[in-house]
Amino acid sequence: MSVTLKLATSLDGRIATAAGESRWITGEASRAAVHQLRGEHEAVLVGVETALADDPELNVRLPGYSGPQPARVVLDSRQRLSPQCRLVQTARDIPTYVVATTAPEPALLDAGVRVLQVRGLGEGGLGEGRLGEGRPELNAVVAALAAEGLSRLFVEGGGQVAASFLRCGLVSAIEWFRAPILLGDEGRPAVGALAIAALSEAPHFRRTEVLEVGDDLWERYVRI
Repeated sequence: MSVTLKLATSLDGRIATAAGESRWITGEASRAAVHQLRGEHEAVLVGVETALADDPELNVRLPGYSGPQPARVVLDSRQRLSPQCRLVQTARDIPTYVVATTAPEPALLDAGVRVLQVRGLGEGGLGEGRLGEGRPELNAVVAALAAEGLSRLFVEGGGQVAASFLRCGLVSAIEWFRAPILLGDEGRPAVGALAIAALSEAPHFRRTEVLEVGDDLWERYVRI
Protein backbone atom coordinates (compact mmCIF):
# COMPACT_ATOMS: atom_id res chain seq x y z
CA MET A 1 0.00 0.00 0.00
CA SER A 2 1.32 3.44 -0.99
CA VAL A 3 0.13 6.20 1.37
CA THR A 4 0.45 9.88 0.44
CA LEU A 5 -0.32 12.53 3.06
CA LYS A 6 -1.68 15.88 1.86
CA LEU A 7 -1.18 18.97 4.00
CA ALA A 8 -2.56 22.43 3.19
CA THR A 9 -1.30 24.88 5.79
CA SER A 10 -0.14 28.33 6.73
CA LEU A 11 3.61 29.02 6.78
CA ASP A 12 3.67 27.93 10.42
CA GLY A 13 1.95 24.61 9.77
CA ARG A 14 -1.62 25.46 10.82
CA ILE A 15 -4.71 24.15 9.05
CA ALA A 16 -7.33 26.38 10.71
CA THR A 17 -7.78 29.23 13.13
CA ALA A 18 -8.51 28.52 16.78
CA ALA A 19 -12.22 28.87 15.91
CA GLY A 20 -11.90 26.26 13.16
CA GLU A 21 -12.03 28.57 10.12
CA SER A 22 -10.08 26.94 7.29
CA ARG A 23 -11.71 27.92 3.97
CA TRP A 24 -9.60 28.82 2.25
CA ILE A 25 -6.04 28.88 3.62
CA THR A 26 -4.44 27.95 0.31
CA GLY A 27 -5.36 29.46 -3.04
CA GLU A 28 -7.28 28.27 -6.07
CA ALA A 29 -4.19 26.95 -7.86
CA SER A 30 -3.28 24.77 -4.87
CA ARG A 31 -6.82 23.42 -4.65
CA ALA A 32 -6.72 22.51 -8.36
CA ALA A 33 -3.44 20.67 -7.76
CA VAL A 34 -5.07 18.70 -4.94
CA HIS A 35 -7.84 17.61 -7.30
CA GLN A 36 -5.17 16.51 -9.77
CA LEU A 37 -3.53 14.44 -7.03
CA ARG A 38 -6.86 12.87 -6.07
CA GLY A 39 -7.20 11.66 -9.63
CA GLU A 40 -3.80 9.96 -9.40
CA HIS A 41 -4.86 7.85 -6.40
CA GLU A 42 -7.35 5.03 -5.97
CA ALA A 43 -8.86 6.27 -2.70
CA VAL A 44 -9.10 9.47 -0.65
CA LEU A 45 -9.27 9.14 3.13
CA VAL A 46 -10.44 11.50 5.88
CA GLY A 47 -11.40 11.13 9.52
CA VAL A 48 -15.00 11.37 10.63
CA GLU A 49 -14.43 14.76 12.30
CA THR A 50 -13.48 16.25 8.93
CA ALA A 51 -16.44 14.55 7.28
CA LEU A 52 -18.87 15.90 9.90
CA ALA A 53 -17.44 19.42 9.96
CA ASP A 54 -16.99 19.99 6.20
CA ASP A 55 -19.50 17.61 4.55
CA PRO A 56 -17.02 17.10 1.67
CA GLU A 57 -17.51 15.20 -1.57
CA LEU A 58 -13.83 14.17 -1.93
CA ASN A 59 -14.18 13.77 -5.68
CA VAL A 60 -12.13 15.15 -8.56
CA ARG A 61 -13.61 18.40 -9.83
CA LEU A 62 -11.44 19.66 -12.69
CA PRO A 63 -12.61 21.11 -16.01
CA GLY A 64 -12.50 18.41 -18.65
CA TYR A 65 -11.59 15.62 -16.24
CA SER A 66 -12.92 12.30 -17.51
CA GLY A 67 -10.86 9.80 -15.50
CA PRO A 68 -12.14 7.55 -12.73
CA GLN A 69 -13.21 9.01 -9.42
CA PRO A 70 -11.25 7.72 -6.43
CA ALA A 71 -13.09 5.79 -3.76
CA ARG A 72 -13.86 7.78 -0.59
CA VAL A 73 -12.85 6.38 2.80
CA VAL A 74 -13.92 7.68 6.22
CA LEU A 75 -12.33 6.51 9.48
CA ASP A 76 -15.41 6.35 11.68
CA SER A 77 -15.03 3.94 14.58
CA ARG A 78 -18.62 4.41 15.85
CA GLN A 79 -20.25 5.12 12.46
CA ARG A 80 -21.35 8.66 13.24
CA LEU A 81 -21.52 9.61 9.57
CA SER A 82 -24.98 10.91 8.75
CA PRO A 83 -27.03 9.20 6.03
CA GLN A 84 -27.85 12.75 4.84
CA CYS A 85 -24.25 13.81 4.19
CA ARG A 86 -22.86 14.15 0.66
CA LEU A 87 -20.58 11.15 0.92
CA VAL A 88 -23.42 8.81 1.83
CA GLN A 89 -25.88 10.40 -0.60
CA THR A 90 -23.48 9.76 -3.51
CA ALA A 91 -22.27 6.33 -2.35
CA ARG A 92 -24.04 4.55 -5.21
CA ASP A 93 -22.25 6.77 -7.74
CA ILE A 94 -18.73 6.69 -6.25
CA PRO A 95 -17.44 3.81 -4.08
CA THR A 96 -17.59 4.92 -0.45
CA TYR A 97 -16.16 3.10 2.55
CA VAL A 98 -16.61 3.61 6.26
CA VAL A 99 -13.95 1.93 8.38
CA ALA A 100 -15.39 1.14 11.80
CA THR A 101 -14.70 -0.91 14.89
CA THR A 102 -18.38 -1.81 15.34
CA ALA A 103 -20.84 -3.93 13.35
CA PRO A 104 -22.12 -2.26 10.15
CA GLU A 105 -25.03 0.16 10.54
CA PRO A 106 -28.00 -0.84 8.34
CA ALA A 107 -28.69 2.78 7.34
CA LEU A 108 -25.23 3.10 5.80
CA LEU A 109 -25.43 -0.25 4.08
CA ASP A 110 -28.86 0.60 2.66
CA ALA A 111 -27.39 3.78 1.15
CA GLY A 112 -24.70 1.80 -0.65
CA VAL A 113 -21.81 2.48 1.74
CA ARG A 114 -19.40 -0.39 2.25
CA VAL A 115 -18.61 -0.72 5.97
CA LEU A 116 -15.31 -2.39 6.81
CA GLN A 117 -15.09 -3.55 10.41
CA VAL A 118 -11.53 -3.69 11.75
CA ARG A 119 -9.99 -4.08 15.18
CA GLY A 120 -9.60 -0.97 17.30
CA LEU A 121 -6.58 0.12 19.26
CA GLY A 122 -6.68 -1.48 22.66
CA GLU A 123 -7.94 -4.71 21.02
CA GLY A 124 -4.53 -6.11 20.21
CA GLY A 125 -3.74 -3.40 17.66
CA LEU A 126 -0.19 -2.15 17.23
CA GLY A 127 1.42 1.14 16.29
CA GLU A 128 -0.21 3.99 18.20
CA GLY A 129 -0.45 3.00 21.84
CA ARG A 130 -2.80 4.94 24.07
CA LEU A 131 -2.71 8.07 21.87
CA GLY A 132 -5.25 6.54 19.47
CA GLU A 133 -7.07 4.15 21.76
CA GLY A 134 -10.51 3.18 20.45
CA ARG A 135 -9.81 4.27 16.88
CA PRO A 136 -9.40 1.83 13.99
CA GLU A 137 -5.93 0.29 14.04
CA LEU A 138 -4.30 1.69 10.93
CA ASN A 139 -2.33 -1.37 9.88
CA ALA A 140 -5.65 -3.24 9.90
CA VAL A 141 -7.25 -0.36 7.96
CA VAL A 142 -4.56 -0.48 5.27
CA ALA A 143 -4.87 -4.27 5.03
CA ALA A 144 -8.68 -4.06 4.69
CA LEU A 145 -8.43 -1.44 1.94
CA ALA A 146 -5.77 -3.43 0.11
CA ALA A 147 -8.12 -6.44 0.21
CA GLU A 148 -10.65 -4.23 -1.61
CA GLY A 149 -8.10 -3.65 -4.38
CA LEU A 150 -7.11 -0.14 -3.24
CA SER A 151 -3.33 0.24 -3.29
CA ARG A 152 -2.77 4.01 -3.66
CA LEU A 153 -4.23 5.99 -0.75
CA PHE A 154 -4.42 9.81 -0.51
CA VAL A 155 -4.86 10.95 3.10
CA GLU A 156 -6.57 14.32 3.53
CA GLY A 157 -7.64 14.12 7.16
CA GLY A 158 -7.02 16.59 9.98
CA GLY A 159 -4.15 16.75 12.41
CA GLN A 160 -5.05 13.62 14.36
CA VAL A 161 -5.40 11.48 11.26
CA ALA A 162 -2.11 12.80 9.87
CA ALA A 163 -0.34 12.07 13.15
CA SER A 164 -1.82 8.57 13.35
CA PHE A 165 -0.49 7.58 9.93
CA LEU A 166 2.90 9.11 10.71
CA ARG A 167 3.14 7.37 14.09
CA CYS A 168 2.50 4.04 12.41
CA GLY A 169 5.19 4.67 9.80
CA LEU A 170 2.70 4.29 6.97
CA VAL A 171 3.30 7.57 5.11
CA SER A 172 5.51 7.12 2.05
CA ALA A 173 5.11 10.63 0.59
CA ILE A 174 3.89 14.09 1.59
CA GLU A 175 2.31 16.70 -0.68
CA TRP A 176 2.52 19.95 1.31
CA PHE A 177 0.78 23.13 0.14
CA ARG A 178 1.95 26.12 2.14
CA ALA A 179 0.19 29.51 1.98
CA PRO A 180 2.01 32.79 2.74
CA ILE A 181 0.09 33.54 5.94
CA LEU A 182 0.74 33.00 9.64
CA LEU A 183 -1.88 31.80 12.13
CA GLY A 184 0.21 31.51 15.29
CA ASP A 185 0.29 29.05 18.13
CA GLU A 186 -3.46 29.24 18.72
CA GLY A 187 -4.15 27.90 15.22
CA ARG A 188 -4.93 24.21 14.76
CA PRO A 189 -1.82 22.18 13.83
CA ALA A 190 -1.57 20.13 10.65
CA VAL A 191 -0.04 17.23 12.58
CA GLY A 192 -1.14 16.16 16.05
CA ALA A 193 0.93 14.54 18.78
CA LEU A 194 3.61 12.11 17.60
CA ALA A 195 4.94 11.10 21.05
CA ILE A 196 8.54 11.71 19.98
CA ALA A 197 11.08 11.71 22.81
CA ALA A 198 14.25 12.06 20.71
CA LEU A 199 15.15 13.46 17.28
CA SER A 200 16.19 9.99 16.19
CA GLU A 201 12.56 8.86 16.56
CA ALA A 202 11.18 11.54 14.20
CA PRO A 203 9.94 10.45 10.76
CA HIS A 204 12.44 11.65 8.17
CA PHE A 205 11.57 12.76 4.64
CA ARG A 206 13.56 14.02 1.65
CA ARG A 207 12.25 17.00 -0.31
CA THR A 208 12.10 16.15 -4.01
CA GLU A 209 10.53 19.26 -5.51
CA VAL A 210 9.29 22.76 -4.72
CA LEU A 211 6.80 24.42 -7.06
CA GLU A 212 5.07 27.79 -7.04
CA VAL A 213 1.30 27.43 -7.38
CA GLY A 214 -0.22 30.88 -7.41
CA ASP A 215 0.89 32.57 -4.20
CA ASP A 216 1.50 29.21 -2.47
CA LEU A 217 4.39 26.76 -2.38
CA TRP A 218 3.89 23.08 -3.18
CA GLU A 219 6.56 21.01 -1.45
CA ARG A 220 6.91 17.32 -2.28
CA TYR A 221 8.59 14.81 0.04
CA VAL A 222 9.34 11.08 0.10
CA ARG A 223 10.09 8.96 3.14
CA ILE A 224 13.74 8.17 3.77
